[in-house]
Amino acid sequence: MNFTRWSARLPALPGTHRRAAARTALATTPEHRSDGSVPAARAEQPTGRTTTLAVDDLPTRHVLDRVPALVALVHGPDHRIAYVNAAYTSAFGCRPLGEPARDALPELRDLGLLPLLDQVLRSGKSRTLKSRKAPDGRSYTFTCTPVTDSGSANGPLTEPGVLVFATDVTDHAEAAERLRAGERSQRETAVTLQRSLLPQVLEQPDDLRVAATYQPGGTETAVGGDWYDVITLGGGRTALVIGDVMGRGVRAAAVMGQLRTAVRAYARMDLPPHEVLQLLDGLAAEIDANQIATCVYAVHDPNEGRLVYASAGHLPILVRDENGTVVRADEPTGPPLGTGGWMHSSGSVPLAPGATAVLYTDGLVERRDEDIDEGISALERALAGATGTPQVVCDRLVRSAGLQAGHDDDVAVLVLQHPARTGPESELFRNATLELLGGVEAAPRARAFASGVLTSWRFPPDLHDAGVLAASELVANSLQHGTPPMRLRLRRTDRRLIVEVTDGDDHLPRRRQAQPADESGRGIAIVATIASHWGARRTPGGGKAVWCEFLLPTARP
Repeated sequence: MNFTRWSARLPALPGTHRRAAARTALATTPEHRSDGSVPAARAEQPTGRTTTLAVDDLPTRHVLDRVPALVALVHGPDHRIAYVNAAYTSAFGCRPLGEPARDALPELRDLGLLPLLDQVLRSGKSRTLKSRKAPDGRSYTFTCTPVTDSGSANGPLTEPGVLVFATDVTDHAEAAERLRAGERSQRETAVTLQRSLLPQVLEQPDDLRVAATYQPGGTETAVGGDWYDVITLGGGRTALVIGDVMGRGVRAAAVMGQLRTAVRAYARMDLPPHEVLQLLDGLAAEIDANQIATCVYAVHDPNEGRLVYASAGHLPILVRDENGTVVRADEPTGPPLGTGGWMHSSGSVPLAPGATAVLYTDGLVERRDEDIDEGISALERALAGATGTPQVVCDRLVRSAGLQAGHDDDVAVLVLQHPARTGPESELFRNATLELLGGVEAAPRARAFASGVLTSWRFPPDLHDAGVLAASELVANSLQHGTPPMRLRLRRTDRRLIVEVTDGDDHLPRRRQAQPADESGRGIAIVATIASHWGARRTPGGGKAVWCEFLLPTARP
């Protein structure tokens, strides 16, 4: 036997055992067969008929007895035991020779090795079963190698057999399990952190219906820094944001939490979308110079019927109109946050009543085997046919993406709808606008206009009077400190009354404490006292808008 070739078909052994086994085999074993199979020993009976393999006649017995791995030799279709070495006996106890494996080797049966033995016997090819835990509590890798007789003049050929090697891999299996447990623990920590940093309950604006979902990746390390948020800005306006921090695990989730908190703080300043991204860009570089993130920040103003947005390397917003036509809001787009040196700019896309907009992260549309544009196109087709509430649309889009259990990226989706209201519901959403030409007659005109509108909207007397007073003070402030053109807008929703005055000067008012002798400076203080909220922002045309709002008595929480 050529033992060097035979030993190459067996599991790897320590060097000293391999060298000792080779020296013994070369001195005691017959020639190896030309097809690479291992000749088995034959046990000759007095009648000349061979029925079993005799242990004493195994030419390699001395080799196998010294092997530290567990070794068993079986033969025939019933896999009758011909030999087990001392290591095997020590692990599983004595085994009766000549008995079929299904009865005498219950450990192999329990591990599902008997079908594997059949395969090896039929195919004549080795098979391996990795890291299986045996009844003795240890883990083994089982390698089954076909064994055939080379034939001789002393008797007929014996039946083919299978040599079973069981290598103890308990230490490796336990180390691998500890590693997997650590990865699972890290993933659970990252998922918990990620979910705790996302909005627990989405804010529900008056004029929009919104829904969102987040799904962590299906693999141990596929929890990233995806996030979304909905922020009511006051005056009927709403900010919507979605982003994706590059990277995985707890670090990405922590950076995401810092960026999301910063977005909410910047949003309260009521800045244009591109200015918010400009601030975020500098902050991202300060948090971690090696960490970048994509983000899209959008603002919806019901008075304009448009979605104004800015994008930092993020995927385009998709907008479906009431007829099912889908457009991409993919311009303008700047580089990701944290890269620096870029002046972001804002764009806009129509969001008329009946329209639906979708903000999402790349985990929803990116696949390794296709271009990302194909994924976006597939999402467009799914959105074109998606109807129902925002939550229904959100679920449908996620299902259409065909995410598998082991997808390697997390997914965030934010869906918003501007509902087309008809019938009695439309009476709860009303607008009234008055252009102010300036002069001393502007203030009384504004008071008369506000009084008539609020009376027609059937507000109770106290809310009526508060609204008229707020309109008068805001107009007076604009007349004193602003420039034409000036406009008074009254808006009601199902939850609040909004009073807003715009003019052509971009200096924002501030609330201050007027001294007893001062003849002015009390207007904004009065408005802040009687209203639920008030605020001011610069408008795109270079002017400003000052607003306040009152909660209606029947407003839902």
